[in-house]
Amino acid sequence: MINPIFILAETALETIPLEIRDDRIIVNYCKKRRKKPSEVLLDQSYHHKAIFQLKDHEKRGRPDIAHFSLLEATSIPLYFENKITVYVHTLDDKIIELGANVRLPRVYERFVGLIEKLYSENIIKSEGKILLKLYKGTLKDLLSKIKPSIVIGLSRLGEKSNFEKVALLGLKFERPAFIVGGFAKGTFKDEHKLLMNHILSVSNYSLDAHVVTARLLYEIEKIMIIMKVKF
Repeated sequence: MINPIFILAETALETIPLEIRDDRIIVNYCKKRRKKPSEVLLDQSYHHKAIFQLKDHEKRGRPDIAHFSLLEATSIPLYFENKITVYVHTLDDKIIELGANVRLPRVYERFVGLIEKLYSENIIKSEGKILLKLYKGTLKDLLSKIKPSIVIGLSRLGEKSNFEKVALLGLKFERPAFIVGGFAKGTFKDEHKLLMNHILSVSNYSLDAHVVTARLLYEIEKIMIIMKVKF
């Protein structure tokens, strides 16, 4: 039985880092929201100038990337029928596990509120069922835990391919892991590239993560239907 795994990696999803918690922009924003910096997500829309002080600033403060990408990943039959497992690895080395049939908020502000609650409580439950779980962990830790048969990363700087070929390559194996970058600019860290068996490029353009997610999962779903994997 084939069980594909989707990982949004180095995702620009984090609470306000210690380095900028005393910045005037951050202090005023947190006062307005009546929350501590550790309870607020870093967001380019509100903290743009403060973010410039951070290392890898171009890859940080974009919760909307996770929102759009996860909506794509959890709004398809492949996910409804528990035929794919979804994880988020963040740039500051946190792991988010999504439970089965999680319905994420479509309104961005509600999504932010949900993730901020997750960062505060580490787990979100509904009727005794775990919807989201957060814990510390590197991408290497995650891969060691889930033990995929093959790891395929998608990057504009990878070997030329296309979505169908990427899906076909992965689905030759029982537990293929497909990794998409959850950041706006740049590429995967070198230590993460070393964890991948293949790094493939599906376009000459720098596509948004949610576009890559949607097209990749469509091809995976299509091929699994042809292979008569029941939905």
